[in-house]
Amino acid sequence: MTTIIAKAAAVGGGVIGAGWVARLLLNGIDVAIFDPDPEARRKVGEVMKGARRAYKQMLPGGLPKEGRLTFARTIAEAVADADFIQESVPERLDLKHKVLAEIDMHAPANAIIGSSTSGIKPTDMQVAMKKHPERLVVGHPFNPVYLLPIVEIVGGEQTFPEAIEVAKEIYASIGMKPVVIRKEIEAFVGDRLLEAAWREALWLIKDGICSVEELDDIMRYGFGLRWAQMGMFQVYRVAGGEAGMRHFMAQFGPCLKWPWTKLMDVPEFNDELVDLIASQSDDQSGKWSIRELEKIRDDNLVAIMEALSKQNKGKGWGAGAIHKAYTKQLGDLASKKKPAASKAAVKAKAAKPVKKAVAKTKKKVAAKKKG
Repeated sequence: MTTIIAKAAAVGGGVIGAGWVARLLLNGIDVAIFDPDPEARRKVGEVMKGARRAYKQMLPGGLPKEGRLTFARTIAEAVADADFIQESVPERLDLKHKVLAEIDMHAPANAIIGSSTSGIKPTDMQVAMKKHPERLVVGHPFNPVYLLPIVEIVGGEQTFPEAIEVAKEIYASIGMKPVVIRKEIEAFVGDRLLEAAWREALWLIKDGICSVEELDDIMRYGFGLRWAQMGMFQVYRVAGGEAGMRHFMAQFGPCLKWPWTKLMDVPEFNDELVDLIASQSDDQSGKWSIRELEKIRDDNLVAIMEALSKQNKGKGWGAGAIHKAYTKQLGDLASKKKPAASKAAVKAKAAKPVKKAVAKTKKKVAAKKKG
């Protein structure tokens, strides 16, 4: 699949926003970014450095020509001619309202707007958008955005079905695995699962059952390896043996009534707990800088996905299948020798492919309703 984005904009250049910038640029897409942080240029540059390093491992034959990055002075300048906009500002509803209202005011009417929020419902954000709230979707990724393919797509009460369909096409075109969440809830699916594990982990550390490092070891040497390839339910289906999921549910279902968990309660998040976890984390990982840990993480992620890409008789399995298709797409893009185009030709080519995709998807949606 080739990208349908002619020009992208990013509003917010933190860890997640910069990750989006990296994925877009490394797909050859021009990006205009707005972030008022005076350190934004340096921070985005650091993320780009790590992303290029990871992509060179994925594509030893050479990377596609990068898109052009422009640092805009205002939101209006960043989004003026963009057909895809990703908002990644901090998780404050008042700030989301302010930023999305400004994006909505100045972005082209056909531009799709994705929000990287990890928990706010799109309906609650759309109220600030007075022109075209129907084109807003949540596009929630996981860090590092330039490597992990999953993106949760959530529509709000005012979101058009065709906007969701176009968002799926957009995210898939840059090598991602879009999953549309069927019902709008806070924190969606991924963070709900992570929150459950995080709460239980805090209790286990607070109660002295294990240390931070011991808990991480249990995850990364055990079920984390299974989850990376099969997720939860497929793993448990296998655990049920030949009788499958029904046998597993019958065998382990009664455990749900046992007092194994403290998920319905939350430990007091006080200085004592913070100090305990922070000191244990320092003992575990203090010998590496954050940038060194990012390199280790990226190297491991590339290696895991490369390994999974060779499974299933070479077709790839899970994230490996997406990775295999994505590296081929990037390789094809890198191998194209494009002649220099005139400004008029470039302008004609950038005749809003997202607009065409919206029109195409509207026809599909209408035909489906008639059928």
